[in-house]
Amino acid sequence: MDWGTELWDQYDIIEKHTQSGLELVEKYVKFVKERTEIEQNYAKQLRNLSKKYNPKRSGKDEPECRLSSYQSFVDILNEMNDYAGQRELIAENMMMNICIDLTKYLQELKQERKTYLLDAKKAQQSLESTYKQLDSSKKRFEREWREAERAAQYAEKTDQDINATKADVEKAKQQAHMRAHVAEECKNDYAAQLQKYNKEKNQFYFSDMPLIFNKLQDLDERRVRKVAQGYTLFSDTEKHVMPIIGKCLEGITKAGTNVDEKNDSLIVIEQNKSGFERPGDVEFEDYSEGINRASSDSSLGTPKGPMDLLGKNRNKNFWLFSKKSKLSTSTLPPFSTPPVPSPANGPNSPKFGRDPLSYCLKEINKTVKPRISSFRTLRRSKFTPERIMPTVTEDFAHLPPEQRRKRLQQKLEDICKELQKEVDQSEALGKMKDVYEKNPQMGDPASLAPQINQTSQNIERLRGELNKYETWVAEAGVRGDTLRYKSHTFNNNGAHDLLSPDGAHSDESTPDTSQAIYAEFDDDFEDEELTAPIGKCTAMYSFPGASEGTISMQEGEVLSVVEEDKGDGWTRVRRSNGDEGYIPTSYVTVSINK
Repeated sequence: MDWGTELWDQYDIIEKHTQSGLELVEKYVKFVKERTEIEQNYAKQLRNLSKKYNPKRSGKDEPECRLSSYQSFVDILNEMNDYAGQRELIAENMMMNICIDLTKYLQELKQERKTYLLDAKKAQQSLESTYKQLDSSKKRFEREWREAERAAQYAEKTDQDINATKADVEKAKQQAHMRAHVAEECKNDYAAQLQKYNKEKNQFYFSDMPLIFNKLQDLDERRVRKVAQGYTLFSDTEKHVMPIIGKCLEGITKAGTNVDEKNDSLIVIEQNKSGFERPGDVEFEDYSEGINRASSDSSLGTPKGPMDLLGKNRNKNFWLFSKKSKLSTSTLPPFSTPPVPSPANGPNSPKFGRDPLSYCLKEINKTVKPRISSFRTLRRSKFTPERIMPTVTEDFAHLPPEQRRKRLQQKLEDICKELQKEVDQSEALGKMKDVYEKNPQMGDPASLAPQINQTSQNIERLRGELNKYETWVAEAGVRGDTLRYKSHTFNNNGAHDLLSPDGAHSDESTPDTSQAIYAEFDDDFEDEELTAPIGKCTAMYSFPGASEGTISMQEGEVLSVVEEDKGDGWTRVRRSNGDEGYIPTSYVTVSINK
């Protein structure tokens, strides 16, 4: 069944129905646009939330960053950032595959419908014009026929009139004959116009309009089919990214299972272990042997610490709960150097001025700060960082022994890396200078002098720091299970040898110069230096790479990672043929070289 046969007389209904269908398409496009805006805003809020709680670059070196609970939280934030990227992808695909496609198709349908309605209007106008001609010929025939009848009646009346002359009779008859002839012509014209109109009318109702109606029916059915595809795409677009969203959620679950409370406790111990020994027993002070009151009073305020902790760490407070309220000065007299105690079996003598207990008390009294008289005084007093926090020194002497050793070793390792970098740069500059000297057209060797001088100064500066920190490490007493650093000696060409701790030359070879800042030059400098890959990645899904700066990939393809994800959801990779570009991080599994 078609509209041309069944709805031949429902032009207005068909016109209204097709217009309503196009309006439905417009309404659906607006609906999808608003959905994409919601998705984009949702993704933006998720990214802002992830960025808000993600640690800053300066805070990534904090001790808490090593804890598994902290790292898992960071992993959750990264997964949420990837999840936001998938919501953005949903919005982008809906906009491209539904909104833009349907809008373009809608414009084509509107233009096609307009053409069909214009054809129908033209056919209607042509039929109306033919009908007007028919009506005009009919009225003319009617008028002329009446005139012919009147002329015939007048001729008959004149012929019967005895007073009429023969000439009058002939004239009336001629007039009647002429009118009858004109009426006959009008009759024939009316008949021809009627035949023409009936033919066009049949053409209009049985051919032209049914054809137009059938075309409008086909247009409407194509419109319905396209809208149905849009409805399906609305669901399929989200289904397409569901596996990746599932991966993100699995990553969040994995982050929760990766939390290891025992390992976190070990890390806390490692980071905060002071290395101090527990305080020993306080020795008995025999007042019966002549120790004065001031000495005993002052000894009450001394912290209970071991003898061997005095010296380099004098400013260390050994009270276990140092932030608790302490005894007020009303019960403790001002600290003073205790008098020399007399021996247990004899009178006072200058020989006992270096008695161990007196010496310990004397040293402790030097380090203990005066007690605050009351809580009110504590609240009134103005604390400054200098009064509360110990002074940070370059040799980390303000830290406990264990932490000091770790910090010195870490600092020494950083200096070694920086020194290695400067040596590699020096070697590269030397090679570049040799190339310029052999091929002057490639560059002026003198132009490298400032860089060579700067590199030499950096090497000398780092040498001094290296020696200084090696001395401090030796003073701190590196334990057998810690990393032992080798002293570096450099020759005039920037090369360096490694010495074992006992001073003997080791057999370790010079590091590979391929990691120098400047790559080895060929004669024509044709090859551009490429960043060394930091890992590998395997594609879990295919990616078209249609936008600028991206690169396409197929499922299962293995690529080299050049730059890690910086938090924006994209990873820079390189193919074996040298092509580079960005891919979505959530589309691949990344393995970074350790």
